[in-house]
Amino acid sequence: MNAPADTPTLAAAHLTALELDSLDFVVQAARAGFNAVGLRLNPTAPGAIAYPTRAGTEAHRALRRALADEGLTVHDVEFIPVLPDIDVASYAPMFDAAADLGARCVTVSGDDPDTSRLTANVAALADLAACYGLRVDLEFMRWRHVGTLSEARAVVERAGHANLAVLVDALHLARSGGKPSDLRALPAGMLRAVQLCDASANDPVGDEATILEARTGRLPPGEGVLPLLDLLDALPAGTALSVEMPLPSLAAPERLALACCSTRAVLEAARRRREAAGESRQ
Repeated sequence: MNAPADTPTLAAAHLTALELDSLDFVVQAARAGFNAVGLRLNPTAPGAIAYPTRAGTEAHRALRRALADEGLTVHDVEFIPVLPDIDVASYAPMFDAAADLGARCVTVSGDDPDTSRLTANVAALADLAACYGLRVDLEFMRWRHVGTLSEARAVVERAGHANLAVLVDALHLARSGGKPSDLRALPAGMLRAVQLCDASANDPVGDEATILEARTGRLPPGEGVLPLLDLLDALPAGTALSVEMPLPSLAAPERLALACCSTRAVLEAARRRREAAGESRQ
């Protein structure tokens, strides 16, 4: 069942249960208590799992009906690796489908060592997104060319688009050496979405181990060492929240339920801490 109407909007990132196709994912996310989803419409790499959809097809209409029936919105769709040979125009059908589903943004990564070319392609994606009323969020990950918050910020500032922002994943922020306080220094409007999870104190060594942790080794929010309360306190008002918690040891329905329940507990703890801090200053 859906979360009560007065609870904060919380999206389930598709990686949390990527074995579920989009239709099943929507149903299971709603039952777990989420009121929004992110959908993996394009693979992170050739051969990786994704569930493309095209506006106007019966399968796409069924997905729209499921979203309406379950009372869920689509926050973001993913994932576009911005490679040196990217054909930006080829993503128009994906953007069209995203807009038709009511998505707000499309997530991309920076995978090109040529900074000028990377910035130009990110800017071109932002131009394309604007045609569909979408935003582009650039996500940094330690093993990619855009691997840190500062590198993502630099690309966004060079591109200079109002509909281009940085996406912060709690795990990637920590593993790339970032801190929650770093978010306070970002220009207004640059940070509009955050993905939450937790992690152990063991910082993986090397790209292979880092990728493995990101895809299979995350923990439920509140069960690890990431400074999630500090992170939440550093966010601008209105920042969209989602949880990305792949945990293969649990079946998808239980995993989604745990992801929602544990994240909402952390959000409540952050709310109580803010209230206590306000009272202490009075």
